[in-house]
Amino acid sequence: MEATVGAIAPERRDLTDALRRCARGDRSALRSIYDLEAPRMLGVAMRILRRRALAEEAVHDTFMQVWQRAGSFDPQRGNARTWLYAVLRNRSLNILRGESRTDLVEDFEPMGLVSDEEGPEAVLLRLSDSGRLKSCLERLEPARRQAITLAYIHGLTHGELAGRLGIPLGTVKSWIRRSLTSLRECLA
Repeated sequence: MEATVGAIAPERRDLTDALRRCARGDRSALRSIYDLEAPRMLGVAMRILRRRALAEEAVHDTFMQVWQRAGSFDPQRGNARTWLYAVLRNRSLNILRGESRTDLVEDFEPMGLVSDEEGPEAVLLRLSDSGRLKSCLERLEPARRQAITLAYIHGLTHGELAGRLGIPLGTVKSWIRRSLTSLRECLA
């Protein structure tokens, strides 16, 4: 198979075009990039981070950055795939640098890590019956309400929440972010 000088491979052209469309706010372009690259990106992140939950978090965060920063991609400086994987690599390394977590287990209770403090639902019940915060919290799905109360009343980290609730770290972060947005809107 003979390559034409100056020709751009179709897959590379597709990624470059998709990044340009992302920069213009085209969500379907981000989906195209995800479909083309997410499985491979997860494999790369797994090799760096060695834990699936962290690798999933890195890939999720990478796609958030791609959506927000696609306009900074310059095809004159490099190809689209290289740019994507540089974002992934940097995000993965940041996770490694910032990780002070220990390997979490799914069940804290047998390890004696059960707190004598009130549970999240008991704290919610203690809030003033007429309080706006209580009303707004009650609008959240029960699992998300539990995550918010465990994080902000009991001080659990995202990693601790993921272990306690048995869900991926990226999911916990999304729940917290979306729940806080909902609470802000409700309280406004």
